[in-house]
Amino acid sequence: MKMLFTAMAVALPTATAFAAEPIPADLRETALGTFKALPSTTPAVANNPITPEKIALGKALFFDPRVSASGVLSCNSCHNLATGGDDNLETSIGHGWQKGPRNAPTVLNAVFNIAQFWDGRAEDLKAQAKGPVQAGVEMANTPDQVIATLKSMPQYVDWFDAAFPGAADRVTFDNLAKAVEAFEATLVTPAPFDAFLNGDDAAMASEQKQGLALFMEKGCSSCHAGINVGGEAYYAFGIVEKPSAEVRPEKDKGRFAVTNSADDSYVFRVAPLRNVALTAPYFHSGKVWDLKQAVAIMGTTQLGEELKAEEVDLLVAFLNSLTGKVPEVVLPILPAETATTPRPVSQILGK
Repeated sequence: MKMLFTAMAVALPTATAFAAEPIPADLRETALGTFKALPSTTPAVANNPITPEKIALGKALFFDPRVSASGVLSCNSCHNLATGGDDNLETSIGHGWQKGPRNAPTVLNAVFNIAQFWDGRAEDLKAQAKGPVQAGVEMANTPDQVIATLKSMPQYVDWFDAAFPGAADRVTFDNLAKAVEAFEATLVTPAPFDAFLNGDDAAMASEQKQGLALFMEKGCSSCHAGINVGGEAYYAFGIVEKPSAEVRPEKDKGRFAVTNSADDSYVFRVAPLRNVALTAPYFHSGKVWDLKQAVAIMGTTQLGEELKAEEVDLLVAFLNSLTGKVPEVVLPILPAETATTPRPVSQILGK
């Protein structure tokens, strides 16, 4: 028995050495050189002054399925605010049960991304809001049909008038996009990580702080930096080692489809990591459901390193500190249809 206890005494320091790695005294200062805490107020967006009236209109439009041709799909269908701002599917289901080509990114904190969509083809949330409405695989509608739908309901006309009082023509597709952007700009989720950056040492657990130190030490923060812990740059998926064909499908060349540059083959906008613990499955393919597995894949493909299990655990602990408080959103009561409201259709409009 004495020999057993002696063996255990020798083995324990080895097993716990990694977990006992000291937290750097200057961790916060080092982190502030790479990351930024979320603002305490709604961020401004370019060429779109945000007002309470515009936010209220944007919220109604975000939840209104009549923006889609079928009358079934709303923005919230793929960016569900109750499930992390995405739909928790490999790829989203759109008009006529069509399966989309990519995993839906979260709408939470999306206002801080350098551009929208995995390939960055939309420069901001206004541009992004227009895309799914017109995509045949998503809402399958047309701008004219959407505006006819909205103008048929007097309450919507009043809401547009209040949100855009200086405009000559207020119920427009551009103004719809601006209103949705204004609402989405409010979807900011302060997390324990922000409290830590702002000076609260107790906001993050020891393991989370160790994970943050490791995140920077390993070089994860070279890509996943800034206010959104990502979303600010474009990098190839497979910098060091090519991912499996399931995780990175050969036919989806990412940003190449936007720029037509060979240098952009399999290049994607870096995924923002806020609330990542809520947004499985992962990657543009949506093929990885476990966060630990996703972290391990990033180690081999982007860092060229097979991460130890203990390292993965610490990195995931840090990522959990990015889970924030979602703003409370009261579902809007939407205007009722009138006799002139276009009826739902099963075909793809605009084709």
